[in-house]
Amino acid sequence: MDVVTKALILITMVACLTSVGHAISGQAIIYSPPYSPSRCFGKKDEGVMIARAHGSLFAYGRACGWRYRVRCISGTNKAIRDACTGNTVDVTIIDRCETCAANELQLSQEAFAKIARPALGRVNVEYAQI
Repeated sequence: MDVVTKALILITMVACLTSVGHAISGQAIIYSPPYSPSRCFGKKDEGVMIARAHGSLFAYGRACGWRYRVRCISGTNKAIRDACTGNTVDVTIIDRCETCAANELQLSQEAFAKIARPALGRVNVEYAQI
Protein backbone atom coordinates (compact mmCIF):
# COMPACT_ATOMS: atom_id res chain seq x y z
CA MET A 1 0.00 0.00 0.00
CA ASP A 2 1.34 3.42 -0.84
CA VAL A 3 1.57 6.30 1.62
CA VAL A 4 -1.45 8.16 0.18
CA THR A 5 -3.70 5.11 0.54
CA LYS A 6 -2.56 4.56 4.12
CA ALA A 7 -3.18 8.23 4.92
CA LEU A 8 -6.71 8.08 3.46
CA ILE A 9 -7.51 4.96 5.48
CA LEU A 10 -6.24 6.62 8.66
CA ILE A 11 -8.25 9.80 8.00
CA THR A 12 -11.39 7.74 7.37
CA MET A 13 -10.92 5.80 10.61
CA VAL A 14 -10.43 8.99 12.62
CA ALA A 15 -13.53 10.55 11.05
CA CYS A 16 -15.63 7.51 11.98
CA LEU A 17 -14.37 7.52 15.55
CA THR A 18 -14.96 11.25 15.86
CA SER A 19 -18.60 10.93 14.74
CA VAL A 20 -19.21 8.25 17.39
CA GLY A 21 -17.68 10.53 19.99
CA HIS A 22 -20.22 13.29 19.31
CA ALA A 23 -23.23 11.38 20.64
CA ILE A 24 -25.25 13.34 23.17
CA SER A 25 -26.39 11.57 26.33
CA GLY A 26 -29.83 12.50 27.53
CA GLN A 27 -33.34 11.19 27.88
CA ALA A 28 -36.19 10.49 25.50
CA ILE A 29 -39.82 10.87 26.47
CA ILE A 30 -42.84 9.68 24.53
CA TYR A 31 -45.59 11.82 23.04
CA SER A 32 -48.82 10.86 21.33
CA PRO A 33 -50.60 12.14 18.22
CA PRO A 34 -51.69 14.45 16.81
CA TYR A 35 -48.23 15.32 15.46
CA SER A 36 -49.32 18.30 13.39
CA PRO A 37 -49.42 21.18 13.16
CA SER A 38 -45.77 21.65 14.03
CA ARG A 39 -43.59 24.75 14.26
CA CYS A 40 -41.36 23.48 11.46
CA PHE A 41 -43.80 22.11 8.91
CA GLY A 42 -47.21 23.52 9.82
CA LYS A 43 -49.92 21.05 8.78
CA LYS A 44 -47.61 19.08 6.45
CA ASP A 45 -47.39 15.43 7.53
CA GLU A 46 -43.78 14.41 8.18
CA GLY A 47 -44.65 10.80 9.03
CA VAL A 48 -44.27 9.19 12.43
CA MET A 49 -40.50 8.89 12.89
CA ILE A 50 -40.33 12.36 14.35
CA ALA A 51 -39.20 14.22 17.45
CA ARG A 52 -39.49 17.47 19.33
CA ALA A 53 -36.21 19.00 20.52
CA HIS A 54 -35.36 20.80 23.76
CA GLY A 55 -35.04 24.56 23.41
CA SER A 56 -31.28 24.92 22.96
CA LEU A 57 -31.16 22.13 20.34
CA PHE A 58 -34.20 23.55 18.55
CA ALA A 59 -32.33 26.87 18.34
CA TYR A 60 -35.28 29.05 17.31
CA GLY A 61 -36.13 26.69 14.46
CA ARG A 62 -32.66 26.15 12.97
CA ALA A 63 -33.00 22.44 13.84
CA CYS A 64 -36.15 22.04 11.72
CA GLY A 65 -35.67 18.99 9.51
CA TRP A 66 -32.43 17.90 11.17
CA ARG A 67 -32.19 14.14 11.58
CA TYR A 68 -30.94 12.27 14.62
CA ARG A 69 -30.16 8.64 15.27
CA VAL A 70 -31.39 7.71 18.75
CA ARG A 71 -30.37 4.68 20.80
CA CYS A 72 -31.83 3.65 24.15
CA ILE A 73 -29.09 2.87 26.67
CA SER A 74 -31.19 2.08 29.76
CA GLY A 75 -34.39 2.67 31.59
CA THR A 76 -34.45 5.57 34.03
CA ASN A 77 -34.97 2.98 36.75
CA LYS A 78 -31.87 0.75 36.62
CA ALA A 79 -33.89 -2.14 38.07
CA ILE A 80 -35.77 -2.49 34.77
CA ARG A 81 -33.40 -4.59 32.70
CA ASP A 82 -35.42 -4.98 29.49
CA ALA A 83 -36.27 -1.32 28.90
CA CYS A 84 -34.43 -1.10 25.56
CA THR A 85 -35.12 -3.07 22.38
CA GLY A 86 -31.52 -2.88 21.14
CA ASN A 87 -32.59 -1.01 17.99
CA THR A 88 -31.87 2.54 16.89
CA VAL A 89 -34.34 4.91 15.29
CA ASP A 90 -33.77 7.83 12.93
CA VAL A 91 -36.06 10.79 13.63
CA THR A 92 -36.65 14.20 12.08
CA ILE A 93 -37.01 17.28 14.29
CA ILE A 94 -40.42 18.83 13.63
CA ASP A 95 -41.01 21.01 16.67
CA ARG A 96 -39.75 22.40 19.95
CA CYS A 97 -40.46 20.53 23.17
CA GLU A 98 -41.78 23.09 25.64
CA THR A 99 -41.37 20.87 28.71
CA CYS A 100 -38.05 19.17 27.88
CA ALA A 101 -34.94 19.69 29.94
CA ALA A 102 -31.53 20.08 28.32
CA ASN A 103 -30.54 17.05 26.21
CA GLU A 104 -34.09 15.67 26.19
CA LEU A 105 -36.02 14.67 23.10
CA GLN A 106 -39.72 13.94 22.80
CA LEU A 107 -40.17 11.02 20.42
CA SER A 108 -43.42 10.12 18.69
CA GLN A 109 -44.93 6.99 20.19
CA GLU A 110 -43.96 5.02 17.06
CA ALA A 111 -40.32 6.15 17.23
CA PHE A 112 -40.13 5.52 20.98
CA ALA A 113 -41.52 1.99 20.50
CA LYS A 114 -38.63 1.20 18.11
CA ILE A 115 -36.05 1.72 20.87
CA ALA A 116 -37.85 1.06 24.18
CA ARG A 117 -40.97 -0.24 25.89
CA PRO A 118 -43.63 2.46 25.41
CA ALA A 119 -45.13 1.84 28.86
CA LEU A 120 -41.96 3.27 30.42
CA GLY A 121 -42.55 6.69 28.88
CA ARG A 122 -38.97 7.86 29.56
CA VAL A 123 -35.59 6.24 28.95
CA ASN A 124 -31.91 7.19 28.90
CA VAL A 125 -30.61 7.61 25.35
CA GLU A 126 -27.69 8.64 23.20
CA TYR A 127 -28.38 10.56 20.02
CA ALA A 128 -26.30 12.06 17.25
CA GLN A 129 -27.08 14.09 14.18
CA ILE A 130 -26.95 12.12 10.95
